Amino acid sequence: MQHRTLGQQGLTASAIGYGAMGVSMAYGPSDEQGGIKAIQRAHDLGVTFFDTAELYGWGDNEKVVGRAVAGFRDEVVIATKFGFTRQGGLDSRPEHIRDVADASLRHLGVDHIDVLYQHRVDPAVPIEDVAGAVKDLIDAGKVTYFGLSEAGPQTLRRAHAVQPVSVLQTEYSLFERDVEHLFPTLRELGIGFVAYSPLGRGFLTGTARPAAEYDPPDMRVYDPRWRPGNFEKNLEAVRRLRELAATRDITVAQLALAWLLSRDEHIVPIPGTRNIDRVEENTRAGDITLTEADLATIHEILPTGGFGARYMDSLMPTWT
Repeated sequence: MQHRTLGQQGLTASAIGYGAMGVSMAYGPSDEQGGIKAIQRAHDLGVTFFDTAELYGWGDNEKVVGRAVAGFRDEVVIATKFGFTRQGGLDSRPEHIRDVADASLRHLGVDHIDVLYQHRVDPAVPIEDVAGAVKDLIDAGKVTYFGLSEAGPQTLRRAHAVQPVSVLQTEYSLFERDVEHLFPTLRELGIGFVAYSPLGRGFLTGTARPAAEYDPPDMRVYDPRWRPGNFEKNLEAVRRLRELAATRDITVAQLALAWLLSRDEHIVPIPGTRNIDRVEENTRAGDITLTEADLATIHEILPTGGFGARYMDSLMPTWT
């Protein structure tokens, strides 16, 4: 597995990471044992970057990740996040950040967190205060690197001036391109990028079903890309992508991940799965190099992304 540099503070990670959210929430019933096996298989295949958050089961997901990596903790990067409340609000007050970080350390069973993200920007708390609180945790040895999630250029600059930001995490895939307009800022500041939902919440695996066939709380029930009208257009795009992938003897998921890796050398996608076969499929994408002809065909199929927004309006993050 190739490795990539994220930011200018020394953070490195495998080119393909692993996102653990779906082990505990958002994609059907939780599956702790499946998640543990998937995480351990990913490590066997060279994955070194594992992503979780307080929000994912309010500590349950962190505990799964902690148990899964216990035997090789010093060989991997663990990223977790703060910033939500159990009532669905935001709270990035410094005292709350400290409390969440201490709880995450306990849940993970570790003595330090490699990457601590603000999960969503909290408009009620100046980002300078957030960055200062994480800086204090870094100075105390509890955290190594600072990250932001779904933040815009002004927020990135203001935070970076207080505590250098190593990585921004935001949704990015063949279906979702909006974040590309932030890339010049990331390059200027020397900030790496982690792509969550790199397979379009599963649509780009070629296994998508209509929204009505999923049961709440599966988030695809509400995803606009699964709604009638958008769903059929996205399905046709994936069919065409699958045809292209077949000419390379790879899967459409591998094509989608290889496309992300081609966008910049400081991008790490974090596909998530509880299926070992999928882990093996995803990690092999790190060895695929797409040709200019491949990239041109992909652009022809999806020139600006998929059909439908990535969230309902009420949940759509705003970047400033």
